[in-house]
Amino acid sequence: MQPDEHGAVAQSLKDAHDSKRPISPIIETYPGADPGDAYAIQTKLVSLFAADGCRPKGHKVGLTSVVMQRALGVDQPDFGVLFDTTFHADGAELPPGMFIAPRVEPEIALVLSRDLAGPGVTAADAVAAVDFVLPALEIIDSRIADWRISLVDTIADNASSGGVVLGSAAASPRRLDLRLLGCNLWHNGALVATGAGGAVLGNPLNSLVWLANTLATVGRGLVAGDVVMPGSITAACPVGPGDVVSATFAGLGGVGIRFEGKTAA
Repeated sequence: MQPDEHGAVAQSLKDAHDSKRPISPIIETYPGADPGDAYAIQTKLVSLFAADGCRPKGHKVGLTSVVMQRALGVDQPDFGVLFDTTFHADGAELPPGMFIAPRVEPEIALVLSRDLAGPGVTAADAVAAVDFVLPALEIIDSRIADWRISLVDTIADNASSGGVVLGSAAASPRRLDLRLLGCNLWHNGALVATGAGGAVLGNPLNSLVWLANTLATVGRGLVAGDVVMPGSITAACPVGPGDVVSATFAGLGGVGIRFEGKTAA
């Protein structure tokens, strides 16, 4: 792909985000596109959001489960940028039309107290850089029609980022074993999934290590105050109008969100 094509695709993704009208898979229009093209598109897309006044507040890591990596034929995660406009309060009611085809994932959010930049970041560096962890939900959404995504599509689409809901029960990562920290995901009062932190690359801190070292390859790093969403503990839960989703984390607390509107019959 050429630089002008990167820009054109980024604009189409931004237009889809704003209009809530998804586009056809990028890989169908540009079958030769590779992850390098996808990150180039993502960079331009991030610039378009920044031009609208959105401020970066951290990063998300996706494709951290073996199942998702196999589905897309990859052997490593991807990343996207979190913006201040995508954060929502615990228990908030989100209006209809905010997303295209949202799904919710439970995650252990990591909040940094110091800058963290690769290369060479280790697990010890990651632990030292995390101020506290929070129970969280990530709302993923796709500007690609019907979630017909390839690796190129999701990377270009800012790693399918939609929104973030943070709980208020902060805890030190040095007082919890994040690998064994269990989670229950609830959808309209029914238990729909269970998991533990070890589902995220063996430990959510491994996701932070990967992110810091990967960002270093493009001359970027993480800064104090950044929120890092390291990856989902369970499979994503599709949601619609009227749905309520919550997650409870052993030793950490809970977090929830409601989607306004009538629940489908």
